[in-house]
Amino acid sequence: MATRAQRPAVRTARRPRHSDEAGLIPVLARAVREVEAAARRGGRVSPAARAKFQVAALLVREERARVKSDPEITPAEQANALRRLDGLATILAKTSARDTSLLTLLADDAVLSSAARDLRRKMLIAGGYDAPDEAPAPPPPSADSAPAERQVVPQSVTQRHLANPFLAPDFSAAQELRRPRARVLAGWELISPLLRAFEQSTGSAPACMPLPEPSRRGVPAGLTLMKHQAEVVAAAEQGHRTFLLADEPGLGKTAQALLAARAATAYPLLVVVPNVVKTNWAREAQTWTPERRVTVVHGDGDTVDGFADIVVVNYEVLERHVGWLGKHDFRGMVVDEAHFIKNEKSKRSRHVLQLSDKIRSRMGRPLLMALTGTPLINDIEDFTAIWKFLGWIDDKGPRAALMNRLEDAGLTPADRGFYAAARQAVIDMGIVRRRKVDVAADIPARRIADLPVELDDDAGRTIREAEEELAAHLVRRYHRAVEVRMQQRPGDPPLEGIDLDLVRRVATAVREETSETAAGDNVFSLLRRIGQAKARLSADFAAQLAHNVGKVVYFAKHLDVMDVAEEVFARQGLRFATIRGNQTRTVRQANIDAFVEDPEVAVIVCSLSAAGVGVNLQVASNVVLAELSWTDAEQTQAIDRVHRIGQDMPVTAWRIIAAQTLDTKIAELIDSKAGLAARALDGSDEEFSSVDVQVEALVRLLTDALRAESGEAESGEASESSAGYAAAPRARTARSAPTAIAFASAPEARD
Repeated sequence: MATRAQRPAVRTARRPRHSDEAGLIPVLARAVREVEAAARRGGRVSPAARAKFQVAALLVREERARVKSDPEITPAEQANALRRLDGLATILAKTSARDTSLLTLLADDAVLSSAARDLRRKMLIAGGYDAPDEAPAPPPPSADSAPAERQVVPQSVTQRHLANPFLAPDFSAAQELRRPRARVLAGWELISPLLRAFEQSTGSAPACMPLPEPSRRGVPAGLTLMKHQAEVVAAAEQGHRTFLLADEPGLGKTAQALLAARAATAYPLLVVVPNVVKTNWAREAQTWTPERRVTVVHGDGDTVDGFADIVVVNYEVLERHVGWLGKHDFRGMVVDEAHFIKNEKSKRSRHVLQLSDKIRSRMGRPLLMALTGTPLINDIEDFTAIWKFLGWIDDKGPRAALMNRLEDAGLTPADRGFYAAARQAVIDMGIVRRRKVDVAADIPARRIADLPVELDDDAGRTIREAEEELAAHLVRRYHRAVEVRMQQRPGDPPLEGIDLDLVRRVATAVREETSETAAGDNVFSLLRRIGQAKARLSADFAAQLAHNVGKVVYFAKHLDVMDVAEEVFARQGLRFATIRGNQTRTVRQANIDAFVEDPEVAVIVCSLSAAGVGVNLQVASNVVLAELSWTDAEQTQAIDRVHRIGQDMPVTAWRIIAAQTLDTKIAELIDSKAGLAARALDGSDEEFSSVDVQVEALVRLLTDALRAESGEAESGEASESSAGYAAAPRARTARSAPTAIAFASAPEARD
């Protein structure tokens, strides 16, 4: 049977019409309604309906990608088609929430049955496509086979290779690469016993390698490492080169990895991450290693700096770049959210392992770090791919360094003490696992960690266009005000530069003319649209937290954002409760009790207005703020649902920020007003409201637009906010989780 990756392409000799009653979309709509009706009847969905669900979901995704790239259809046709496809995707998502086993049909390695392939062909023909006959399925690709996706080599990378074609020899690996001393363990199969050593361990068994006393050297001025972070950096300074860094989320794994690379001089450094945290890694690299150049790989890599010291690439585009990355002479590699590679048959796992092998073959002892918040004790089989990435094992058994540690114990799997010794041998290879409770003394009782995310899809594009239109409207109002003033005072000299007082008056007037329910592009509608665009990303991150560290409180301002979050949690098999403003007191309390008392309820989805006060949720220690508040007070009230008397864990509030949008300006304003508000408590008469923040946001938007219009060099607060998101010191440990695969999203749209 053919997998999704092996299906033949659809030929479009007959171009389908785009009217409401013709083309593939009506065919899909009928199939989706039939699947929805089957799911509503209760019980497990029949095999025929499951096949129809699988085919419909895959064709919705394919049709959406085709519509977006078709140059022959008009913008109106495209918008109408995308709207209808998004509606079908929403129905499919709700259907899968009724029977979550349907989600397995959309996995990368999901197989299309013969009945499903036949149904797919019939639906394509009914929709106006010429569907070819099924070709024999090709054999599955091997790890060494050429990737199916088009390979690219950025021009600047070619220039770097021409400038520095030779790699200095590295003889530091002679000790590591010597042949293993197979004596006692000769002939034993050891992978299964090593896994069993972790499965059989007790809760009191150590889960962290011995770490040296921390060094304070090499930390940029104005920044401070916590003790547990500095210990890992000190280990890298002393020559340790492989780490499975499995600290709980919120303990600063990103900073540890970047400073370990600095300590090991592991440059160029390759960092492989989920798409959602590419921006955060670039920002953190500039913060912790400002002397090093960092470049982020987007799409085909047209903007890649081939001479950069740190190269950040996301899993989704790795296949496109694996060719040149394997020849780039990296001296270190970091894999973030390393549990992504647990399935060794997946493409991303094969590419990560391939790159690791090439780096080790060139360097001998490169710095290799796998970062994950997933506890080591769960599903230990998933960690074999990570051990292979780190060079501890291969397909046959332990490599030299680990084998020699096992031989030093003088025991075999037949001996009673072997398993404890084997577990310690693996841990000493570089496993580092700390929990919040273990390092509570290092961590502030309450922290706000900002996570900037890139909105690269259509939603991000339209948000930026709307923001530009709002800025243009402000600029027009400003110029009209200047003209009126010149007419009223003809003797005044011409205006030079920007009149900041006039900027503020224009911003205030525009704010006073706008309400939260007003139509069109304004500061309220923009922030709402940004929240909608961030909804899936923030929910994915909350789900990852729930899987890693337990219960999570998820706050949003708008019901549509809450709806998207609940769909994500249902699709990922997470039980959740909800607090909304339209609930009765009885329902509200029942949902709170379920979250607090039922260990299976992992997330509670809360409205900022409905759950911001009077609710005790201190059973959790992680809060996700999916949308920004207009005031620091509202944000603080939400966090205080968890940070309360009786809370015995440090609380981390993860604030999701849309980079290079109005979101960044508002986040900075909220933080600055919070500092002023704190001073007000000490005696100042100043008070700050949501209106202040809204006006200030418009002031910054208008000031940046006027500077761009006049070509002035940007400086000060306005230029800092327009350039992207500048992190506050308290946000140094922000990290994230992967983006889930949306029904209606083509894979390339998430690159």
